[in-house]
Amino acid sequence: MYMYANKNNVRVFIDMDKLCVSGGRPLVGTVTIGGMKNAALPIIFATILVNDICVLENLPDVSDIKTALEIVRRMGAEVKQLDKFTYSIDTRTVRSNSVPLDLARNMRGSYYVLGAELGRFGRSFTSLPGGCNLGARPIDQHVKGFEALGATVNCTSGISCYSENRLVGASIYMDVASVGATANIMLAAATADGMTVIDNAAREPHIVDLANFLNSCGANISGAGTEVIKIRGVDKLYGGTYAIIPDMIEAGTYMIAAAATKGDLTINNVIPRHLEATTRKLVEMGVEVEEGDDYVRVRSDGNLKKARVKTDFYPGFPTDMNPQFCVLLCLAEGHSKITESVMDSRFKYTDELVRMGAKITVTGRDANIEGIDNFHPANVRAVDLRAGAAMVIAALSANGTTVIDDIYHIERGYEDMVGKLRSVGADIKRVSENI
Repeated sequence: MYMYANKNNVRVFIDMDKLCVSGGRPLVGTVTIGGMKNAALPIIFATILVNDICVLENLPDVSDIKTALEIVRRMGAEVKQLDKFTYSIDTRTVRSNSVPLDLARNMRGSYYVLGAELGRFGRSFTSLPGGCNLGARPIDQHVKGFEALGATVNCTSGISCYSENRLVGASIYMDVASVGATANIMLAAATADGMTVIDNAAREPHIVDLANFLNSCGANISGAGTEVIKIRGVDKLYGGTYAIIPDMIEAGTYMIAAAATKGDLTINNVIPRHLEATTRKLVEMGVEVEEGDDYVRVRSDGNLKKARVKTDFYPGFPTDMNPQFCVLLCLAEGHSKITESVMDSRFKYTDELVRMGAKITVTGRDANIEGIDNFHPANVRAVDLRAGAAMVIAALSANGTTVIDDIYHIERGYEDMVGKLRSVGADIKRVSENI
């Protein structure tokens, strides 16, 4: 459901748009990857902490980014679009405790406002986070970190954080290597008094990107990308210009799409080392992957070998690639298996693949997969962001026309997927049926 507002009234309408995909065509050509959504979100909210003018380049043109920019704008920031992927954000006029709850509750990444506001104003309030329904995704590690820095946290009717004095650095051991909690603690600690040490920190590339952004603004953060991050608090941060890293999940999605359609696809604007876990599994399955400085080329003849995949925190196999890779395993010979060790309810998408002929049995955190010759077309839905991408890949490999509903999930994280796929030979179109 989307909401349109003008000066006089508010109109609500239901978005009934669908994707129609006529599959059976190999993807051949070149696709260029955009900025990483999961890196851009904490950096957008980090501009609140900076309290200056920041210019962010390579922001992906997806709905979650537009929502984040609207949140900081409604908090008082001046947001200017300089070109399609570049924005200037002036947060000097941001007001504390001004998060628009109607927007924040629909996007999980909105919780990054907590660390940024706590570090700048000593207080923050927002709604409990929304986003994809992937089971229990607690914020206990965020709370643990904020409290260690001296804040009081209350989660009764939202999330309220405050500190009567300047936050003070502390040693914090993360019970789980949570990306969100690691980023939020980094934000709160960047201007705290003294040094903060985060042990068992998340090592994902977007954590490194956040640290690099903050350091470019005058922060003193070391160890990002390792299990131990040290943040020496500084008195003030300064604005500047920063470019977001390429999206490794978008890149991995197109790599799998090439393999599933017996294609030959060159994927530009990537950091190959970020794709190593996906590349290793593709090669194990018999897919040819060529790496360059800033590109990968993926070729497949369709003869796919079975494999076992276990998701894990970076540098392990990413949970955000679970649904897409499951599609490929369905097309492989023999028995394959995916074990999900990060998210509780990641396998909701499997019912949709079964509609298309997949043979998948889910038991707890394991999905057992028997290979099939082909998917068949069906009417399916995107149950979440990455599941939506999986439906598109399955549809591209099927013979016939598949209709995908609830595509707003896909558009939260994939920039112009229809246009990019059409440019490499896919027969895919968006059908509008707004009511």
